[in-house]
Amino acid sequence: MSTSRRPIIAARGENVDEEDVEDVLTSVEYAQQRRDELLRRNRVAFWFLGLCNNIAYVIMLSAANDILSNGKKSEETKSCREKITHRDCHAMSTGSVLLADILPGLIVKLTAPLYVQAIPFGLRHLIVVSLQFMSFFTVATSETVGMALFGTVLASIGSSLGEISYLSLASHFDNQIISMWSSGTGGAGIFGALAYAVLTDPFLLNISPRNALLSMLVLPIVFAVTYWLVLIVPTHIHRVSILRIRTYLVPNSSEQGRLGSRVAFERVEAQETSEDYRPLILSDSEDEESHHQSAHNRFGIREKIELAKPLVRFMLPLGLVYLAEYFINQGIFELLEFDCAHGFGLTPASQYRWYQVLYQLGVFVSRSSSDIITIKSVNLPLLALLQLLNAGLFFYDSLYFYVPHIFPMMLIIFYEGLLGGASYVNTFRAVHDEIPPSAREFSMGFVSISDTVGIVMAGLLAIPTHNYICGTPIL
Repeated sequence: MSTSRRPIIAARGENVDEEDVEDVLTSVEYAQQRRDELLRRNRVAFWFLGLCNNIAYVIMLSAANDILSNGKKSEETKSCREKITHRDCHAMSTGSVLLADILPGLIVKLTAPLYVQAIPFGLRHLIVVSLQFMSFFTVATSETVGMALFGTVLASIGSSLGEISYLSLASHFDNQIISMWSSGTGGAGIFGALAYAVLTDPFLLNISPRNALLSMLVLPIVFAVTYWLVLIVPTHIHRVSILRIRTYLVPNSSEQGRLGSRVAFERVEAQETSEDYRPLILSDSEDEESHHQSAHNRFGIREKIELAKPLVRFMLPLGLVYLAEYFINQGIFELLEFDCAHGFGLTPASQYRWYQVLYQLGVFVSRSSSDIITIKSVNLPLLALLQLLNAGLFFYDSLYFYVPHIFPMMLIIFYEGLLGGASYVNTFRAVHDEIPPSAREFSMGFVSISDTVGIVMAGLLAIPTHNYICGTPIL
């Protein structure tokens, strides 16, 4: 007995076979699976991009004491003091390392909006990876403080160019990408600070600072693999063809963008030929594709000034948070010394490193939990106020040592990191959500200037503060 396909009456009164319906459903299921796979890959990729981009910067700050002492083991073998009767200060503040680690980055971020949109993302990534490799190698093999600071400058340029580039690239993906990027940058903090502390601590692996930095050369390799092999770059993003020199610059309006091809997901082939085709599955960004295409246009100077004006409400709180926390980290941390009985027997150098670890742990926790706790943009100034209060607390303690034990100090440092991480991730989430898609790529990169400005101001403030505190006798 032969079976015949039973027709189904469609909405327009047309007959549709059951097998055709099954084919469509199968195609839809495949498209959904493909969409989920691409979402996972891109989110994992952005987590690692955040990790790898920021880790050189973090390690340079964690190694600040060693850089200033030129990596000599005297800092490592120095024991804790039974009683603190005088201040043991470097001639140069770790704020100088902070400036070397951030001032070149500020120059990059201030000038980048004028030219960076003309450089393809792939070429930018190659530059960032190369700078990171050279920075680790230069600092590890340096024989003078000056050469080590030059290596720190290379790390600064690379991480700043990377932050602008990957945040701009994130504007072409769904909102969750911002959370993954922020979590990755937080991971860079905790992984970088913890790895350096474990490798060099005399009670743990006790590796020399030079060998510890050389071991980090594996990170640029991970960085390169993440972008070129893991990330699925949207098809409308301009790509470099190695043998075609003219593709090394992005045209004012990318031909791929004008074609309006799909951002990240493949459409079902059977549906592409249908005159009545409508996408059955859309990502958060697909319905804004036409807006993203215009993001490839390079804005003029006047347009950029107009676009920048409404961004001040995001930039000012973020800049103040970074001013306060980096004033603490690079101006005060090195002066917060506890004696053997109240400092777990840690050497001053070890105390400094574990302060950095706990701060970065707080940053990682808050940057990774923005999907659970989201702070609205109107509340961002509150985070700045709380961090400024922290700065006052740390400054007062560095003068009078009123915190009785290192443990409560570590808890406060962890809290400081929570505030800093929350400010960062919620600021960029707010920009992504509140700025129109046509201006989003520019805005994400431009807002990143504010944290760099805050850090530079912190470095400039940390140096005279260091000199003042070191010149003040212990009462």
